[in-house]
Amino acid sequence: MIRQRLLGEFLATGLLLVTVVGSGIMAERLADGNGAVALLANTLATVGGLYILIEVFGSISGAHMNPAVSAVMAARGELPRALLPAYIVFQLAGAVCGAWLANAMFDLPILEFSTKARTGEGQWFGEIVATAGLLLVVLRAPASRVAVMVAAYIGAAYWFTSSTSFANPAAAFGRMFSDSFAGISPGDVPAFVVAQLIGAALGATIHKLLGIPHVQSR
Repeated sequence: MIRQRLLGEFLATGLLLVTVVGSGIMAERLADGNGAVALLANTLATVGGLYILIEVFGSISGAHMNPAVSAVMAARGELPRALLPAYIVFQLAGAVCGAWLANAMFDLPILEFSTKARTGEGQWFGEIVATAGLLLVVLRAPASRVAVMVAAYIGAAYWFTSSTSFANPAAAFGRMFSDSFAGISPGDVPAFVVAQLIGAALGATIHKLLGIPHVQSR
């Protein structure tokens, strides 16, 4: 059972990064320099992929695909705390493998590092907002609508946050291995991760302050 859960997290996170990075590469190639068109294409692919991945892997591992989500679930007792380190390791490994697979599909160097700068107080604040909102949706969405609500939120947050809503330390880690539209410079990753963890704690706190939802999310 534990093996299946860890494999589920590895595959789900890997496929998420294939979706995000692969669609970013394709969008960049087809958009002819139009950033808005590229972001729209990247958004639509991510929304669809995220929905499917949560539906497919949710019953296996919870389909966290996100160390911040796993950490909050462990703090709430919904994920055994002893499993948290393994979840994070498999999520990070899946993210890197997903980025490598996307690079390979598009005939790019399998091992490369992004040169795309993503830094500044505005983007860090955007990641706090994006991750807080994500955790709030995850914790308060009815179980039958988690997939569609999370996918819809991330799709919206691609556009209303200054950072284009990574909202996921594993995604930030994996995306530094893609020198593409979806990439992030390795030097900018630590600040993004700190902002994401702050946002996750904020989202969990807001959920607690709001009280138990009328329809239990889990």
